[in-house]
Amino acid sequence: MKNTFLPGIRRVHFVGIGGSGMSPLAEILHSQGFIITGSDVNESDNLARMRRLGITVMMPQAAENIGDAELVVYTAAVQADNPELIAATERGIPLMERAKLLGLLSRGFASTVAVAGTHGKTTTSSMVSQILLQAGRDPSVFIGGRLPLIDANGRAGDSDIFVCEACEFKDHYLEMTPAISIVLNVDADHLDYFGSLEGVISSFRNFATQTTQALIINADDPNTCRAIEGLDHARIIRFGLSDGCEWQAKNPHVEDGAYGCYELYYNGEKLADVRLGVPGWHNILNSLGAAAAAYLCGATGEEIADGLAAFHGAGRRFEFLGTVGRITIADDYAHHPTEIEATLKAAKAMPYDRVWAIFQPFTFSRTARHLDEFATALAIADEVIVSDIMGSRETNEWNVSSKQITDQIDGAHYLATFEEISHFVADNAKPGDLILTMGGGDVYKCARMIRSLLENK
Repeated sequence: MKNTFLPGIRRVHFVGIGGSGMSPLAEILHSQGFIITGSDVNESDNLARMRRLGITVMMPQAAENIGDAELVVYTAAVQADNPELIAATERGIPLMERAKLLGLLSRGFASTVAVAGTHGKTTTSSMVSQILLQAGRDPSVFIGGRLPLIDANGRAGDSDIFVCEACEFKDHYLEMTPAISIVLNVDADHLDYFGSLEGVISSFRNFATQTTQALIINADDPNTCRAIEGLDHARIIRFGLSDGCEWQAKNPHVEDGAYGCYELYYNGEKLADVRLGVPGWHNILNSLGAAAAAYLCGATGEEIADGLAAFHGAGRRFEFLGTVGRITIADDYAHHPTEIEATLKAAKAMPYDRVWAIFQPFTFSRTARHLDEFATALAIADEVIVSDIMGSRETNEWNVSSKQITDQIDGAHYLATFEEISHFVADNAKPGDLILTMGGGDVYKCARMIRSLLENK
């Protein structure tokens, strides 16, 4: 696509370029010929990828990093006293929040597919992308996790299709006006902003009203149905396991312990037999939403089935990191009790002797609001370890601690640091175990530490 969304701008600086919502935008703009620079405060895989692409990344963050930028893009996590934001303001350089840039970018495509939902956005947008890429439809892509097929969070294609996540955090997705939207589910999250489940539902309704052509919704999710009740501005397409859905999974079952299989039906006609390449019953519903969107973008039933079979997960979504001495290590982004429950149920259905849940709580507010639910979900595992909370942008005004979770689970351990956790696991894991790290922060580093210790034993 041509640069119609940032006219007159060539040099863009990203404050927090390593973020999952920033790096794909930087990569897409880089591929379009923009001169990109960025900064961050922590090393990460995303920063390494930016450097490999030839993008200049600077640490730590400092006023001089913005150089001769003509636009400075920042994330909601960046504080107002950030030296780069202050410098841009003093020099009169325009500032743009990440969500605004994504909205502008998405409006440059005739067929933007926006994937929304409290849970499953990354997996489902990855499924849509995998199907369309394998089918030769050449979409542009913006995903919150690495898609192995392209080894990146984002890419720029030559078609008029743009597949992207639409995040409800602070109503960021309201910057978008997608042609096609998927609403996977609506759950109580980000309540520090929305206030209540009713506030979340109202937000998703606002998002739905901005869809211009087709609204693909999970008819098996009551809150999603409430969110779109009475809307008739766009074509509504329902998916689910229940009768009456345009897209339906018939005879759903699992193979090899956890991999969903079903007959894919559209408007009462069978399109394909589907076997998913990712575990978990919840992914049957995610795949139905992906199938409906991919079909609207021109994919056939056979191409849908092939893409879903070939997709083995996005980065940090039940990502298998290796097996050492018959001990398997995997990592997942699950950071809400509903996600943890779904992930651990999928893990327990697989042929492992024991499942270890190593959880890093993400944000103090979420931990405080869902304390008991976290304990209930984590108790599904055979062995539970919880690290210190990653506060991210928050201060601990709730006086909440990880130990308040482990105190509710028999045999669970609170170990503050990844170093303590990795040594404990390496000393106590046995052949046949699955070690699963979970959380929205940097707990994947702990998984790598465990793998390294096991390899050196």
